[in-house]
Amino acid sequence: MLSLSRILSALLVAIGIALAGYLAGQALIASREPIRTVTVKGLSERNVMADLGYWPIKFVATGPTLEAARSQLEQADTAVRRFLVEAGFPEESMNVQNILVEDRLAGYNASGTPDEARFVLTEEFIVTSADVSAIAEAARNVGDLLRSGVVFSSDNYNAGPSYIFTAINDLKTDMLAEATQRAREAAEQFAVEADATVGTIQTANQGVFEILAAVDIPDQRSEKQIDKKVRVVTTITYFLE
Repeated sequence: MLSLSRILSALLVAIGIALAGYLAGQALIASREPIRTVTVKGLSERNVMADLGYWPIKFVATGPTLEAARSQLEQADTAVRRFLVEAGFPEESMNVQNILVEDRLAGYNASGTPDEARFVLTEEFIVTSADVSAIAEAARNVGDLLRSGVVFSSDNYNAGPSYIFTAINDLKTDMLAEATQRAREAAEQFAVEADATVGTIQTANQGVFEILAAVDIPDQRSEKQIDKKVRVVTTITYFLE
């Protein structure tokens, strides 16, 4: 006859096997349950003013000789610098980028070139300043340069100043926190409607910071506006419980 201890041992083993099977079955059922998540976006925007401006000024001079054209170009350069100094810009903010020299008699239509305009010199000049308001004001008064005899290059006369915003790193922390908070609020609103609660984050993408024009004006590039808008959109996936 089997001893009582052996019977008890067999019974415990049977209970253990049954329990293990039950737990395995529950785990299988749980693994087959769909994971509930919600993906939401959070937006953060800031209106800012550009903190750096640059104004390329391209002007030309002509003459029957290279020396005559060079003399005219120097006079134009002096007039541009005087205009900018009177507008409050220091000399170190002004730089000559390039000087192009063209001998029109060496061109394919040389026969139509008047002698007094044989040589054409083009100077590419730029003024750079953190005082963006001063650059904008100077650009509005560009007619004063025309009255001084400065002849602008036809491909650059209407270019005007450009403005950029460089202090974006000062905004990143606060803007990301705000975008994340708004994403969380959107997830919580969805959870209420789904009769669930928002759990931990499954995945997160902080998005790309964009610097846009404050006002979307057709056919105008964003760098032509002093007023900017910084935007970031975060994408976050939360578990729902």
